[in-house]
Amino acid sequence: MSEFTGNGKGLPENAYRKLNPGETYTPIMLPEKTYPEITLWSVLWGLLMSVIFSAAAAYLGLKIGQVFEAAIPIAIIAVGLAQVAKRKDSLGENVIIQSIGASSGVIVAGAIFTIPALYILNLNVSFYQVFLSSLLGGFLGILFLIPFRKYFVQEMHGEFPFPEATATTEVLVAGEKGGNQAKVLIASGLIGGLYDFVIATFGAWSEVFTTRVFNWGQELAEKWNIVFKINVGAAVMGLGYIVGLKYAAIIVAGSFLSWYVLIPVVTFIGQNMTTPLGPGITKVIADMSAEEIFRAYVRQIGIGGIAMAGIIGIIRNSKVIKQAVGIVANEIKGGKDVSNNNVLRTQKDLPMSFVAGAILLTMVLVFIFFHFGVVNGNLTHSIVGLLLVMIISFLFTTVAANAIAIVGTNPVSGMTLMTLILGSIIMVSVGLNGNAGMTAALIIGGVVCTALSMAGGFITDLKIGYWLGSSPYKQQSLKFAGTLVAAATVSGVIYILNKTYGFSGTGSLVAPQANAMAAVIQPLMSNQPVPWALYIAGAFISLLLTMIGVPALAFALGMFIPLELNTPLLIGGLIAHYVSTRSDNPKLNNARRERGTLIASGFIAGGALMGVISAILRFAGFNWVNNEWFESHAAELLGLLAFIALCIYMIWDSLRAKVED
Repeated sequence: MSEFTGNGKGLPENAYRKLNPGETYTPIMLPEKTYPEITLWSVLWGLLMSVIFSAAAAYLGLKIGQVFEAAIPIAIIAVGLAQVAKRKDSLGENVIIQSIGASSGVIVAGAIFTIPALYILNLNVSFYQVFLSSLLGGFLGILFLIPFRKYFVQEMHGEFPFPEATATTEVLVAGEKGGNQAKVLIASGLIGGLYDFVIATFGAWSEVFTTRVFNWGQELAEKWNIVFKINVGAAVMGLGYIVGLKYAAIIVAGSFLSWYVLIPVVTFIGQNMTTPLGPGITKVIADMSAEEIFRAYVRQIGIGGIAMAGIIGIIRNSKVIKQAVGIVANEIKGGKDVSNNNVLRTQKDLPMSFVAGAILLTMVLVFIFFHFGVVNGNLTHSIVGLLLVMIISFLFTTVAANAIAIVGTNPVSGMTLMTLILGSIIMVSVGLNGNAGMTAALIIGGVVCTALSMAGGFITDLKIGYWLGSSPYKQQSLKFAGTLVAAATVSGVIYILNKTYGFSGTGSLVAPQANAMAAVIQPLMSNQPVPWALYIAGAFISLLLTMIGVPALAFALGMFIPLELNTPLLIGGLIAHYVSTRSDNPKLNNARRERGTLIASGFIAGGALMGVISAILRFAGFNWVNNEWFESHAAELLGLLAFIALCIYMIWDSLRAKVED
C-alpha cells in the first residue's frame, strides 16, 4: 500500500481489500474529471517502448525460454521521462505508455513459443506468416478479453491479488512523488547491458560454467553423466530475482529431477544396451552425453508434465469459464449498455457492437490468411483451422486472465502445447499431414498462443488503469496500435536471430518452447512413433505434484528447460530472499526488496537489449569472439568469477536502500 502521496493522493485504503456492502472504490484520478491520457507524448513513447522491449524480450526468450514482463520497467521509464520533461498530471499518460509498451512481452511470448519451430523443422516460412499470426492472435486476445474486464477488475475487487499489476501500480503512483527510481534502473541497465555485451560480442569469458572444468567433474560427467551447469549472464540472474525464491526453487527442483535423477537412471539402465532405444534415436545410450540423454528422453517427460499441468489448470478454472461465457452472452444481447454516454469514463469500455464486429472481421481475416497463406486454398482445412483458433482462444482466454490475476503467471506454453496436439490430431483426420500439416498446425498454435498471452497480459493493464482511474476504452483502443508495432518488431527480430544463430544445433539459441513444439508435432504429422510413454510419465508427475500442492507447471518447465538456464534463477531468488530478510524493520526490508527489483529489471532490460545489438552486429558480419578462448576452461572460471562479482554488486546495491526511498 502506498504510504506517500502524489499530487496530494496515494492509493485509497480500500484499493486491495474486499469492499464492504455498499462501499465503492474511488481511484486517484477521479471518475468525474478528465485527465491527459491519449496525447502525442504518451502514444509516441508507448510505441517506442513496444519496439524496444519487443526486441529485448524476443532475444531473451529465445535464449533462455523465459519472457520477462515489461510492464514494470516501462512504468519506471515513463515515470522518469515525465520527471525529466517536468510534465504535470502525467499519471494518465504514464498508464497509456505502459499499456501500449506492455504489448511487447505478450506478443513476444506468443510468437517465440511456436514460430521458431517452423525454422527448426526446416519448413518454408515467410515474414508475413510470422507477422500475421502474431498480429491476428493479439487482436483476438484483446477483443475476447474486453467483455470480461468488469468481472475481473471491478466485480471481483479484492478477490484476486494481481501481483504484477500491484507492483506496476505502486511504481506509477510513486512517480508522482519523484523519478529517482528511474536512475537506479538506468544504472543497473548499463551495468547489466555492458556485462552481457562483452560476453556475446567479444567473448571475454564463457557464458556457461560447468563442473567439467575440474578433473573430478569431468570424471563424474563421463562415468555417470552427472554435471552441474550455470549460465553466468546478468539478464538470467535478474529474472530469477523477480521470479522470487519460491518459484525459482520449484523450477530448479524440476531441473534437478531431470539431471540428477532421470539422466543417471537412464544412463544406468542403458549402459549395456547395444542398439539405439526409441524413434529417431541413432546412438546407443552408453555413448550419449548427459545433454544428449536429456534431449532424447528426459525432455519428453517434461513435455508431458507441461501438457498435464495445462489440463489441470483448465479443470480448476471451469467455473470461471462458464461464468465468463454467460457474461459475454448478456453483453452481446444488450443486457448492459456499455456504450451509454452516461456511464462514467472509468467504467466505459469500447462499445460491444464494435467488439462484436471487430471479432467477426478478425475471423474473416484469419480465414483469408489460412486459406491463401497457409493451406493453399483448401476450404475444409481453412474452416477447421479457423474453428480451432476461435474455440480454443475463447475458452482459454479467461483461464489465462485468471492465472495472471491470481499468481501473475500465464501457463500459455502448456495450453499451446495442448492446442498443437489437438490441432495436429484433427488436421491429420481431415487429410492435412506432412510438412504442410506441420506448418498449418504451428501457425494455428502461434495465433492461439498469442491470443492467450495477450489476454493474460492485457488484464494486468486494465487492472492498473482501474486502480488509478484511467479510461478503459482509451487503453483498449491504443492496445491495437501497440500490438501492431510489437508484431512487426518481433517478426523482424526472429528473422535476424534465425539468420545469425539459428534455433537448433551447436551455437544456436535454445528456444526451448519452440523446440518442444517441434518435438511434439513432427511425429504426429509424419506418421512416426510418438513417445507416449514418456509423455504419460510426465503427466503423472504433474498429477502427483498437484496432489501434494506443488505448482506443477513451474516444476514441469524446470524439467524441460536446460539446467544451465535454471540454476541462475535460483541464485537470483536466493539474493531476493537475502536482501529482503536482513533487517528487523519490515519497511527497510521492503525498500531493499524493491530496490533489488529495480536493479534486476535493469539487468534484464539492459542485458537483453545488448543481446539484440550483439546479434545485429553478428548479422552484419562483425564477430570478435575467439572460439578457442571462449570454449576453454579458463574462460569458464573467469566467467564464474565475473558472475560472483555481479551477484555481490547486486546484494550491496540492494542493501543501500533506505525506508524513505
